[in-house]
Amino acid sequence: MNNQIKRDKWFLSLKTFLRAFVKKPRFIYKGKKIAAPSIILSNHVGASAPLKFELYLNEPFRIVGTHEMTEGLKNTYRYLADTYFYKKKHFPKLLAKIVAFIVCPVVNLFYKGLDIIPSYNDARFKTSVLRCLDALKKGQNLIIFPEDSSEGYHDKLTAFLPGFAFIAKKAAEIGIDVAVYAAYYRKRDDRLIIDEPIKFSSLLKDGFDKQRIASVMLEKTNALATIETV
Repeated sequence: MNNQIKRDKWFLSLKTFLRAFVKKPRFIYKGKKIAAPSIILSNHVGASAPLKFELYLNEPFRIVGTHEMTEGLKNTYRYLADTYFYKKKHFPKLLAKIVAFIVCPVVNLFYKGLDIIPSYNDARFKTSVLRCLDALKKGQNLIIFPEDSSEGYHDKLTAFLPGFAFIAKKAAEIGIDVAVYAAYYRKRDDRLIIDEPIKFSSLLKDGFDKQRIASVMLEKTNALATIETV
C-alpha cells in the first residue's frame, strides 16, 4: 500500500533547517500509537500545532487546511493580513499588514511544500472530501484542525466545525471505519497529547448527527488540556 507522503528535497532541507529553531514536543499517547487510516483532530494554537506535527510526527499524514493558503502569494497575503494576524491573533490592523507582508513569501513556500488538502466552505467542499478519501484509501492519516477560530484561538476550545464527521461518514460508506483521535498541543509545557482512538462506527450509536459528534470530540479534546503527564 502506498501510504508514504512524498516531500520534495528542498522541503526536506527546509524542515531540517526549521528543526534547529523549533523544539521537538514531547508526544504523550494515552493509548497505542496512531494506526492508519485515521482522522486526528487537534487544536491549532496559531501555527504552533501544525508546525510541530509536520516537523516531528513520524507517521504518514496529510494536513487539511484553509484553501486561501494554497492559492498563491496574493491570497496567502490577504488571509494572513486580514484573517490570521488581524482577526485571529488580534494584531492591530497596520501591524497585521506589515507582518503579513514580511512572512508571506516564506509561509507560501512552506505551504507549497506541505501539499495540504485545501478545505472549502462552499460547493468545492466536495473536492476536499474526495481528496481526503483518496488519502484514507492509501492508508494515510488526516490531521484536521476543526476548532472555530473565527474569534481567535483559545486554550479551551469553544466549538468544533463538523466537516470532519462528514468525511468520516463518506469513508464509512466505502468501507473504511476510521479511527478518530483527539489531540491537544499544550504550549505551556510543550506536550502534544494524543488520546485513545475511537472508531467512527462507535460514534454512530445514536445515528449520524454531525453536530453531536463534533461536540463529543470537542469535549475529548478539551479534556486533554488538563491531564497530568510525566
